[in-house]
Amino acid sequence: MDVARLKQSWHQVAAYGDQVPLYFYSALFLSHPETRQMFPTNMAGQRDRLVTALGHIVSHVDQVDRLTGFLGDLGADHRKFAVRPEHYPAVGEALLATLRHFLGDRWTDELARDWAGAYGLVSQVMIEAAQAAEQVHPPWWVAEIVGHERRTFDVAVLTVRPQYLLPFVAGQSIGVSHPAVRAWRYYSPANAPRPDGTLELHVRAAPGGVVSSRLVYGCAVGDHIHLAAPVGERLTLWPAGGADLLLLAAGTGWAPVRALVEQVAAEGARRRVDLYVGARSRTEFYDTEMIDKLAATYPWLTVTYVVGVDPRRPGEVVQVVDRALADGDWRSRHVYVCGSDEMVGRAAQTLAAAGYHAGQVHHEGLGRHWYGPAWRTAVDASPAGDESGGAR
Repeated sequence: MDVARLKQSWHQVAAYGDQVPLYFYSALFLSHPETRQMFPTNMAGQRDRLVTALGHIVSHVDQVDRLTGFLGDLGADHRKFAVRPEHYPAVGEALLATLRHFLGDRWTDELARDWAGAYGLVSQVMIEAAQAAEQVHPPWWVAEIVGHERRTFDVAVLTVRPQYLLPFVAGQSIGVSHPAVRAWRYYSPANAPRPDGTLELHVRAAPGGVVSSRLVYGCAVGDHIHLAAPVGERLTLWPAGGADLLLLAAGTGWAPVRALVEQVAAEGARRRVDLYVGARSRTEFYDTEMIDKLAATYPWLTVTYVVGVDPRRPGEVVQVVDRALADGDWRSRHVYVCGSDEMVGRAAQTLAAAGYHAGQVHHEGLGRHWYGPAWRTAVDASPAGDESGGAR
């Protein structure tokens, strides 16, 4: 297999932009129409995911260890779309047809063998990982909604109870889907694991977001949703060891941060935690009762609210990270950041400029990619409006 030749050919194909996934999915659905039902009705969000995923795989094809982990997680995760081993040849055929179409005269027998061999390895790793995952947990859990509170016009807090235990760690993310929607969205539970197995999800309805809109506006107590296996370790406490913490949250990014506070409490609170919670206006703090309760309960926790827009200072916006850095030097601590892409990106840049090293700043990365939070930082960001959070 000629790695350089693979990378060069993919670079040439990727230059055609949106035409590539359009041709790929057309070829797949025409030759294997049974696969269409595995994809969301609206395919607009699929365009960048295919190109992004293939680009990541090809760019790391010579880094076997790193790529194997990525593909293994991907194969296990794809079970929630009902992907079976017999589906992989169909995808391979469509991929080769797409490459042949866009490369034209540059498509050679040698290149065809390289791509067939590379795809064979990719599919083998994904299939084996999916089969191994079958022995550990199901493709998804069915969960009943036992609580549904609308906190603001577009934010709801859902309490859900899986039919049987869904193991996870505070800071991980869990795939969520509604039976009426062929799409998934990842959410970090707002709680550490509970004895009764319930999960609390903080959901903001995103413009055009089929999953989030359904969860906020179209669900009620007694309804059932689907939950996928937890992914991601970047927001867990594992990387921080026993260090003191600085937590920066904005909007519904408060949810995983709250879970971390609960986890610190469960571990016996042998560290100091300073929490900064931001919102654009005072009315957008949707969980103040719980925040104040935590602050009053735990002496090791200090909470600071940050209001982004002050009517008395038009045009001036206060960022959570700026307020925290103005209050103290936290370079002896591990910093966890969770919020919108804009908030996380700005905070990461500001902290780096202030001398905080990458190993002490933790966030999921930018963009809601097709593969979910476990791999967010592996590749470039997808469109901000895309919320399927896990698609083929």
